[in-house]
Amino acid sequence: MTRSHTTTARFTVAGWKEEVVVDIDHDGQEINGVTYPKRGFSRADVTYAYSGSIEGTSTLAYLISYRPGSAPVVGFEHFTGSIDGHDGSVVLQHAGEHDAEAVRATLQVVPGMGTGGLEGLTGEATVEIAGHSDDGYAITLAYEL
Repeated sequence: MTRSHTTTARFTVAGWKEEVVVDIDHDGQEINGVTYPKRGFSRADVTYAYSGSIEGTSTLAYLISYRPGSAPVVGFEHFTGSIDGHDGSVVLQHAGEHDAEAVRATLQVVPGMGTGGLEGLTGEATVEIAGHSDDGYAITLAYEL
């Protein structure tokens, strides 16, 4: 029998390595040693650390597009740890957008890729990141297990 749950936690960026894949206009801007195209896309390899009712770490591969205004972001994240005391791993598919002010994304649990106590987990999470935060960012996960 599955039950519906909603849980919240926080995550911090433990690692971020981003490299341009395509710079359409060859007119990127360098910030802190990373070049960001005005129009194009990059790949970011990211590590997150989760705390609270979601506890663990993840590796994430993002494809981030750049253009004036809002631009799409997609990725896959492999989380290992516990969600409300259930240990295992899951894969989350990211689909969202970013602009100069914030990142907004929906994360879908990819069916058939969970392990251990998270093997049957299904659900969706939402995140919105605006600005820098030393104590991390909120994530809300609505799931069934």
